[in-house]
Amino acid sequence: MTDPMIKMQMDEHIRAALREDMPFGDVSTAAVMPEARPGRVRLIAKAEGVIAGLSVFSRVFELLDSATRVVAEVADGARVSVGQLVATVEGDVRVLLEGERTALNYLQRMSGIATYTAGIAAALEGTSTTLVCTRKTTPGMRLFEREAVRLGGGSLHRYGLSDGVLLKDNHIDAAGGVAQAVAMARATAPFVDKVEVECESLEMVREAVEAGADIIMLDNMTHDDMAAAIALIDGRAQTEASGNVDAANVGRYVDLGVDFVSCGALTHSAPILDLSLKHLEVLG
Repeated sequence: MTDPMIKMQMDEHIRAALREDMPFGDVSTAAVMPEARPGRVRLIAKAEGVIAGLSVFSRVFELLDSATRVVAEVADGARVSVGQLVATVEGDVRVLLEGERTALNYLQRMSGIATYTAGIAAALEGTSTTLVCTRKTTPGMRLFEREAVRLGGGSLHRYGLSDGVLLKDNHIDAAGGVAQAVAMARATAPFVDKVEVECESLEMVREAVEAGADIIMLDNMTHDDMAAAIALIDGRAQTEASGNVDAANVGRYVDLGVDFVSCGALTHSAPILDLSLKHLEVLG
């Protein structure tokens, strides 16, 4: 996350998280370490998985004290094993203690998403189908969770409601039908935006194709209906399969040849990866 705008957003989120964790300081640390002392602590993997978010982890400590140094033993996207040394953090002991929970919260959450994503992406490896995330993210965490998906081998759907047109069931109901919704989107959205339509039946697919949709989402359809829908679309629009996709069932989309499979579970159902800061040493 080196882009200046992304870094600025990241810093804002991290500062808010630090304020949440110690709104009036850290009374435990103040009790045992009233003055600055140099120290070192080790980041250890307690489970096997994919590491994601080391830059965020480091930034937590840097925002508390720019002199803090994180020496990573692996890169983001690397797979780690139980007991492996992931990084060493060196700096003011007070900073190591104050930033520990917030830094781990980000890293554990992001690494869990990357690990879960890698497992699902593996089922689509070697196919023409791209795995993408959704907007089903933790409020305030979308920036971090999407980066974790990317590091786990997934790809990204639109960031938010300002990026691209996705006409879902309620939009279609509000407009009065698929054709009307597509026409209204074409009339108002920037010409560079693609128009995607969520379809729950073959009749909706037919209407979306005739209306000139760029992407058609096949939402919660049976395998047979999706196959029929793809035949009906016949290359006139890109296709996206969606609806309760997870590690157990993603393989059923492989033979369909859909362009994209969107999976909300990447961000709303991934467990954390267990990581710990251990063996703190006071060096002086």
